[in-house]
Amino acid sequence: MLKNLMSNLPFEWLVGLRYTRAGKRSSRNSFISFISLISMGGIALGVAALIIVLSVMNGFQKEVTGRMLSVLAHVEVFNTGGEGMPDWEQQAKNAFKNPEVKGAAPFVETQAMLQHGGDTLRPAIVRGILPEQEPNVSDVAKHTKYGNFNALRQGEFNIVLGIDLARALQVNLGDKVTMALAQGTVTPAGIVPRMRSFTVTGIFQAGHAEFDGGLAFIHIVDAEKMLRLSAPAGLRLRLADMHRAPQVAQDLKPLMPAGMEIRDWSKLNANWFAAVQTEKRMMFIILALIVAVAAFNLVSTLVMTVTDKQPDIAILRTLGASPQSIMRIFVIQGALVGTMGAALGVAGGVLVALNIDVIVPFIESTLGVQFLSRDIYYISTVPSDMRWPDVTRIGVVAVALAFLATIYPSWWAARVKPAEALRYE
Repeated sequence: MLKNLMSNLPFEWLVGLRYTRAGKRSSRNSFISFISLISMGGIALGVAALIIVLSVMNGFQKEVTGRMLSVLAHVEVFNTGGEGMPDWEQQAKNAFKNPEVKGAAPFVETQAMLQHGGDTLRPAIVRGILPEQEPNVSDVAKHTKYGNFNALRQGEFNIVLGIDLARALQVNLGDKVTMALAQGTVTPAGIVPRMRSFTVTGIFQAGHAEFDGGLAFIHIVDAEKMLRLSAPAGLRLRLADMHRAPQVAQDLKPLMPAGMEIRDWSKLNANWFAAVQTEKRMMFIILALIVAVAAFNLVSTLVMTVTDKQPDIAILRTLGASPQSIMRIFVIQGALVGTMGAALGVAGGVLVALNIDVIVPFIESTLGVQFLSRDIYYISTVPSDMRWPDVTRIGVVAVALAFLATIYPSWWAARVKPAEALRYE
């Protein structure tokens, strides 16, 4: 069956396939095919490295995003006029008209300075919440490592701190911290910062440095008293699919009263996500250069092949082969090497990316090292999130570079003159 298939191929394919394989006796042909094999291996390694690195970067991005959204809401709705949202329950009902909205909770947020002792002073974002409603929009209650998140009761002025913030303030459960707000109170002696003592009743660990080191929770009624507000500042919403947050934010605008601003989680952390995307693009370009170097090794391989096969080219020309046919022969040879290299690289990269949770622990146990320390990174395993669009893009780029590398040698082969090539034969 294979012979029948081969016999039906155009002669350009037959010759190109033969040139790709090593000759039986010729050491020169074997050397050229060895160089082709090296080029194929270089393309495969570059493609595999690109797939693995992007998968690991996607894994870290997914891990960090998940930890951020365990504290952040997917969508926030608040009154830009500073009047708050006294009818937040009605607005929550309006939000639930969108089927993507699965949870809602009111909030108040402000910046403050927290102090414990004489010299320890730290800035923090203080968020006023309803403890019974907060699990609808975040997982901070589940991340409470010490104490009890539900101890945030109205009028008791309790506070839950991030673990790094608690360490910086050198406080434990039951200790007192003083909260100072920028909004001051006018007195005969001047403007005095608004201050209040809070009792630490919980310490959470979200696994994200920004929140563990700069976020605190208090009861929403206590926050309203501190800020002298008569209602919550707005609503925090959780969606069924966080990736649809930008679209859902647009869909919610007609459901909310005028003057309401709606922000999704990607806008709340726009700088971080822009930096991650820029880093991924630059990493793609840098690693694609490795694939390009391997692909352009095909130029030297094909040039050597053309030089070695000039008598064969001359014979084919005298038998009636056109310059376009000669060019196709060497394009086919280079394209086969590039395509096989890209295919091997895709297969190897996908295999490693899908099994990195097994491969990395094996390497760590064999070498006696640990790539990620839990004390520093909060995780001890290398995450991986392989995405087929990335794999497709990488494979297409590798094959395209291989095709580009064949253009000049093939064009040069098509310009070989039969008489000159056979002069010394």
